[in-house]
Amino acid sequence: MQAPRPTRVLIIDDDRKLCALIRDYLAPLGFEVTAEHTGPAGVERAVTGNHDVVILDVMLPGLDGFEVLKRIRHASQVPVLMLTARGEETDRIVGLEVGADDYLPKTFSTRELLARLRAVMRRASRPAPATGGDAPSGEIVVGNLRLNSDARAAALGDKPLDLTAIEFDLLECLARARGRVRSREQLIESITERNYDVYDRSVDVHICSLRKKLGDESASPRFIRTVRAVGYMFINPDDA
Repeated sequence: MQAPRPTRVLIIDDDRKLCALIRDYLAPLGFEVTAEHTGPAGVERAVTGNHDVVILDVMLPGLDGFEVLKRIRHASQVPVLMLTARGEETDRIVGLEVGADDYLPKTFSTRELLARLRAVMRRASRPAPATGGDAPSGEIVVGNLRLNSDARAAALGDKPLDLTAIEFDLLECLARARGRVRSREQLIESITERNYDVYDRSVDVHICSLRKKLGDESASPRFIRTVRAVGYMFINPDDA
């Protein structure tokens, strides 16, 4: 019986000790880890290599992690887990807006890193449901927002929305429950398997990124309303 192919991980980080630590932890678990230590080299390796997931640091020589991610996204939809040295909200939001699939402060434990790597790969590989005809059977329409669950595509008016996998899942969950409040816990359970360690705060960051892509504002929402101390509710913009 042929052995399964190892999961190929690319680390783009100038901290060589951290790269070695991650490699030593993941290698016995079936991961093949390569590393690049500058922004330009990381871009080249990411777009020309055949990797299953990328771990990308924000602070890099040559190009910062946000610019690296932008260039990767022009050529590839490989899942990207960003590392932030301080875990600041602004870094996380910018990374998610540019196209990161998840973020992790550099104070992470190796077990949390493994859980998040598996989760972003699982979401990226989730197949779209098969359709039985030409009609968009999985389409949701709210105002000028259109979601196609079968194609996992979204558009606002005639403008396609460039959403990460988790942003699409959140938007779909909220839109299907239009007019009903969804707690952070309910959102987490709906978009991930129960063995994935997602924090309430990470949902807030993804919602913030999603709002910006929708042209929404928390103070005067057209689509996503915050229900204080509870969670979020999707509304019809005509009712806002």
